[in-house]
Amino acid sequence: MWRYRMVVASRALAALGGGYLLAAAVAAASAVYLPLWPGLPRAEATIGGVMLAFLVYAVAFMTAFACRTALRAWAYVLTPALVLGLAVMIQTGTLS
Repeated sequence: MWRYRMVVASRALAALGGGYLLAAAVAAASAVYLPLWPGLPRAEATIGGVMLAFLVYAVAFMTAFACRTALRAWAYVLTPALVLGLAVMIQTGTLS
């Protein structure tokens, strides 16, 4: 019984915390990379990124509970968040 509860708690933490990290990374990446397109102002790119982040958070939440294992749920949520975070850090020059 305790093992089942720990798996559910891990998935919930992956959904809540990992989904938030992924949504924040998507919003940051959108704010950094979308203004590079010609004709798209920075303010509109930021607002569009935030709106996209709401959708990404919902999908990440559902993915965390749809995966077969809790480890896979963590991997599906954290891997894109780390990649996007690294891309933002490289573009902004904070990672040098």
